[in-house]
Amino acid sequence: MAARLNLRLDLQIGDDQAPARSELRLPEWNWRAGQYRPDWCALSLLREPSLAGPGILPEHLRADARRLRAQFQALAPTRIWLRAQPDGTEIDLDAWMRQRTEPHAAPGPARIYRDARTRTRDLACLVLADLSLSTEAAINADCRIIDIIRDSLYLLGEAFDAGGDRFALAGFNSQGRAVQFIVFKDFATHYGTQTRARLAAAAPHGYTRMGAAIRQASSLLMKETARTRLLLLITDGKPNDQDAYEGRYGIEDTRAALREARQAGLNPFCITVDQRAEDYLPHLFGRQGYLLVRRLVEMPRRLPQLVLQLIRDR
Repeated sequence: MAARLNLRLDLQIGDDQAPARSELRLPEWNWRAGQYRPDWCALSLLREPSLAGPGILPEHLRADARRLRAQFQALAPTRIWLRAQPDGTEIDLDAWMRQRTEPHAAPGPARIYRDARTRTRDLACLVLADLSLSTEAAINADCRIIDIIRDSLYLLGEAFDAGGDRFALAGFNSQGRAVQFIVFKDFATHYGTQTRARLAAAAPHGYTRMGAAIRQASSLLMKETARTRLLLLITDGKPNDQDAYEGRYGIEDTRAALREARQAGLNPFCITVDQRAEDYLPHLFGRQGYLLVRRLVEMPRRLPQLVLQLIRDR
């Protein structure tokens, strides 16, 4: 078992005035040698231009978005009142009247106040989408895998926004040891027309060097203080690239990156449309750490419901 890697990945994207492109170096796990290759990958953090695409929700998603927003809004943080407290922000008139009229009040301080508390799920979620060239593959005459992934990101954004949760949306692809990490929305920015415009511009490119992308996503999610920190990966295939990353090397580097994420207190989970995923995903995520979606067109509608279930289970 490799020693835990102490990552120092402090660079992150801020608001819309931040540079459109930044670069950093990331390690990679070499399972043959049983050690990390330091500074092995050059990862570029990219932000799509704010006006890269239309900033409105596609028409075919609007009915689902309205339903999800209503559902998640009902589960948003709510304000509740704790009554008959020994101290608080307001007088509890009912408790005060009981204190005055009952002949034998309980000993101890008078419990005549009420105090407000916010009930919340305390969640931070980073959704990381595979944007490799394989997602260009057609599902039918009118739809590609990239279209399904993009629709999933749209609906997750609508749901999280309505629920008041902290969330980020990102994608990745690679060309050898050069990895692109595309930021559609980070934790600090508001979800709205600019995020939707960036999602509209998402396009397939390159390969799937998954370990580096997971390490960068983990470094951003580690900075969040929520009790539940969910790293949700959406992909159509296994780790691969044009070099030695194809095969077991890529699998083991991805497994190491996921191990690092768990050691940091994160909860990785994978959604895949790869019908051969059961050959390798249990090795990466465990038997309960992934979901294979067999009917691809159902994925955008199923993902928000899955997120709710994952939250309840933790």
